[in-house]
Amino acid sequence: MLHYGYGVHALNTNLWYCKIRFYLSYVFLTIPRYNIAMASIDRYFASSRIALRRQWSSPKIAIRLIIGNVIFWCVIYIQVIIFYNISTGSCWYQSGAYGMFFSIFIAIGSGILPILLLFIFGLLTANNVHKTRHQIEPVGATRIGRHIQGRKTSKKDAQLHKMLANQILVFIIFNMPNPCYLIYKAFTLNTSKSVLRSTIEEFAGNMTYSLTDFEFSLTFINFIISSDMFRKEFLQLIRVNILRQHPIRVSTVERDNNKDSQVK
Repeated sequence: MLHYGYGVHALNTNLWYCKIRFYLSYVFLTIPRYNIAMASIDRYFASSRIALRRQWSSPKIAIRLIIGNVIFWCVIYIQVIIFYNISTGSCWYQSGAYGMFFSIFIAIGSGILPILLLFIFGLLTANNVHKTRHQIEPVGATRIGRHIQGRKTSKKDAQLHKMLANQILVFIIFNMPNPCYLIYKAFTLNTSKSVLRSTIEEFAGNMTYSLTDFEFSLTFINFIISSDMFRKEFLQLIRVNILRQHPIRVSTVERDNNKDSQVK
């Protein structure tokens, strides 16, 4: 807002602000993208009919992957601190061979790869959910000459699958334009451009980044619309922490409703 709205170009005057600002921007944009991608992989394992695969879906493994994801991208993007400079009045990465490499790296690493992972494991999860409408194999069971009956997919798991599926759809729609723009920019980096073309490209690039930011702000709305369980938990949170009322035990209410229906 300061840069484009009020003409305060702090990025182009302070070198360390230039480096740190872009470093944190890339880190904080990439980490949640891969968290969502790992969530889709987790849902694939959680929905599998094979007990050994389901064991890979656990809070302990998830915490380790989240911490590893943070450390990995914090280290990878140190290159931003090294290769970003202020030249010709703007804060940007070095031109030439590194400029081409970094544009393609950003397009693939922060755009195409997480989208590809979401698409692949989203389809695999949907296939698992379709199959687990039948019975799934319980942990520790054996399959020697007979079919083993187990539990069906719980309502909670079904709603988590739905929330993630909608999140993947929103993610793909709002994140696809940016890697396409970055790839285009990489291949036209050394092309002579008119003032009008440069202005149009800068506007288009800013729009793709705005869509990326907009996608993160839709997460809460997506979950509210997608999940009855999420809505109940959210209302419970407001009732207890804001309105200071006693919590409603959903299971008790549902049990009473079931008793009333049986009596009728």
